[in-house]
Amino acid sequence: MMQSQGSKHSLMWALLIAVVAIGPLFSGNQYFLSIAVMTLLYAYLALSWNVLGGIAGQLSLGHAAYFGIGAYASTWFFVNLGLSPWIGMWIGAAFAMMAAVIVGVSSLHLRGAYFALATIASAMVLKTLVENADSLLGGPRGMEVTLLRDAPWQFQSTSKEFYYVIVLAFVAIALFINWRILRSRFGYYLAAVRNEQDAALALGVPTTRYKLYAAMISAAMTAIGGTFYAQFVLFISPDKVFGANLGVVIAVVCIIGGRGTLWGPVLGALLLLPSEELARNYSGGILGADMMLYGLLLMLVIWYEPRGLVAIFQRWFKRGKAQGAVQ
Repeated sequence: MMQSQGSKHSLMWALLIAVVAIGPLFSGNQYFLSIAVMTLLYAYLALSWNVLGGIAGQLSLGHAAYFGIGAYASTWFFVNLGLSPWIGMWIGAAFAMMAAVIVGVSSLHLRGAYFALATIASAMVLKTLVENADSLLGGPRGMEVTLLRDAPWQFQSTSKEFYYVIVLAFVAIALFINWRILRSRFGYYLAAVRNEQDAALALGVPTTRYKLYAAMISAAMTAIGGTFYAQFVLFISPDKVFGANLGVVIAVVCIIGGRGTLWGPVLGALLLLPSEELARNYSGGILGADMMLYGLLLMLVIWYEPRGLVAIFQRWFKRGKAQGAVQ
């Protein structure tokens, strides 16, 4: 009987997730669909960050570096060599993994705020380098993606539904990667590093190596998100893709949702991105209104439940089950 009820609950949740996921495709509202695309993109980026920042517990605030590498690498190869971004995004992912190795070797021995500062510094260095590469990368002016209109084989379409389906697939793949890591020996090692690194090291876990693996996976996934962003907006600049704000927002989305969990990054994106859009529309164009909103929501969630939205929903669900059992 208990198994039957559990199966019914699982089926209900699966149907609800499916309806929420495909709903925007039938809205017919292009503005709403654009918000949905960006919400899913940030869910994907938060899931990418979660591998290093959540499961491994390494507070990186410089993932904008990998996002920018993915955006610029695929765009440069597309604009200058005509290489499809479907291929270019894997080149960008490889470059991001190499960057993660360089950053990781020099900073993964640091902990807490020192590691976070080191990751921010890496993004700032890359941003400065790109801004000064006028002839190669367009400098502070940025780069425009060659507009081909309806060319799915070149990662372009005039239909926002095209981009929504792609980013929805990206989120599904990122969820699967997180799920596999959480349930693997690799994930258990990362959890040990997160909970008590010295104890894990004493038990023979090669902590630096596994943190480096997590950083490489996280960087590659984030770079692929950068390619998607470049093809969706058709313009990139150092401020947009290497900005410090971006790295902070990716981390905040995951932390608010519940770092180290499977669904936390998705819940964080579903709360923050629509809220940001509302704040932008009703703040009268106040500069920094979105970042103030992020800070306020972060304080409220951490004050109520430091483990994030996932823990809040779990608490409500258990309370509802207990009340139902009493009745």
